[in-house]
Amino acid sequence: MAVPSTKFYYFSTTGLYYGVESVADAVAALSEGGFIWLNYYRPERQDICALIDLIGIHPLSVEDCFDEKQVPKIEHFQNNTFILFNAFCYTGKVLFTDEINLFIGHNFIITISGHNSDDRQPLKNIEEIVTSDPGSAKNGPAYVMHKVLDYLVDQKYFAFDTMEDELEGAEDFLMDNVAGFDPIQLIHIRRNLALLRKSLYHEREILVKINRLDCPFISAKAIVAYRDIYDHLSKFFELTETYREIETSLMELYTSLLNNKMTQMSNEMNASVKRLTTITTVFMPLTLLASIGGMSEWTMMTGGEAHWRSSYLLFMAAMIIIGGLSFFFIKGLETGFFKKKSDQPEKAEN
Repeated sequence: MAVPSTKFYYFSTTGLYYGVESVADAVAALSEGGFIWLNYYRPERQDICALIDLIGIHPLSVEDCFDEKQVPKIEHFQNNTFILFNAFCYTGKVLFTDEINLFIGHNFIITISGHNSDDRQPLKNIEEIVTSDPGSAKNGPAYVMHKVLDYLVDQKYFAFDTMEDELEGAEDFLMDNVAGFDPIQLIHIRRNLALLRKSLYHEREILVKINRLDCPFISAKAIVAYRDIYDHLSKFFELTETYREIETSLMELYTSLLNNKMTQMSNEMNASVKRLTTITTVFMPLTLLASIGGMSEWTMMTGGEAHWRSSYLLFMAAMIIIGGLSFFFIKGLETGFFKKKSDQPEKAEN
């Protein structure tokens, strides 16, 4: 797989194109008409600063190109328009946002990518896409910028598809195993959706400004193609809202199922404690009687060795009767058998 690199192209008015070695050669080729495309990949600051004098881009735009905390935006200057766009890469449940900078003028377009992308390649195949239809290049730099923006928006599909699969997987796992479900994954999805929504909101505003002809370097003829990009961004923005609602519903469902699970466990524990309490209550009087009638005191209670056998049997029978009465008394309290008649709800008079 070819590694992206900085390349420069010249497009003639007939749609023909060829590569040039340097920015100076590209600027010189403009004497023949047409326009140039400067596609930078991981440029140095001094490379972009050189365009201030050669092309006329604004120094503040150069600063924005290397500021990783910028949000998508569009700014108009005297001889160019600066656009900052984002490319999404969703891998390993982590959302990466790569910054793409574009400059468009009457006879040039500049694309800058890769300076905050690590090993990711946000514009990996863009040259093949643009040069595969050179005849359309007769429309000018707006054609190339449309291809770049359309490519970036199409790449967003993969992030949304992956996130949708994660939400479906989380829902299935939650229904099968509430106790083993980890809500942290929903929190990560919520954060990623917030980042997506923030980026898409500003990108949609960029396309709104382009479609109302705020950019003097994009003709009314080319606006039709940009409207299609706006439709896709609007769809993605609505998807973020839908996914956020699904994530919120899953979190509420998890909380509800977890509460039900805890309530069930609590009821089971209460039932166990109830059984143990019943057993303890039944055997407390029996334990007292057994301790009083221990072996050391038995002959004293029965009046001598001659009568201990019959007294022992009577004592055991009394313990069984007392235990049974205690058990049935407790059960009667539980079922309400001993409630007074006045405590029962009175029947409505006919």
